[in-house]
Amino acid sequence: MMSSEEVVFHIILHGGNARSLAMEAVSLAKNGGISDARGKLRDAAEEISEAHKIQTSLIQKEAEGEKVGVSLLLIHAQDHLMNALTIRDLAHEFVDLYEKLAVSGGMKR
Repeated sequence: MMSSEEVVFHIILHGGNARSLAMEAVSLAKNGGISDARGKLRDAAEEISEAHKIQTSLIQKEAEGEKVGVSLLLIHAQDHLMNALTIRDLAHEFVDLYEKLAVSGGMKR
């Protein structure tokens, strides 16, 4: 069983991975790699899913009456996850936009 600090660090890890993958997707799409960008977005979604599973387990513990301490580290982890979700959503929009530009011929390579 992981300590509460390890649990929190896993949220940070997966959230950070998701954010990085989403930014890679934007860069790939910008350079014409739409298919690869979509793959990075899928990878980012998997990382977010892992972080969300951990977050959900903490919520379930608290709902069952187990005290889950709120620490600055947990708040930081939540911030990482929310940032990853925002970046992932924006990355989807950018990839879609770059794809439309490529299809319309409005994007230089």
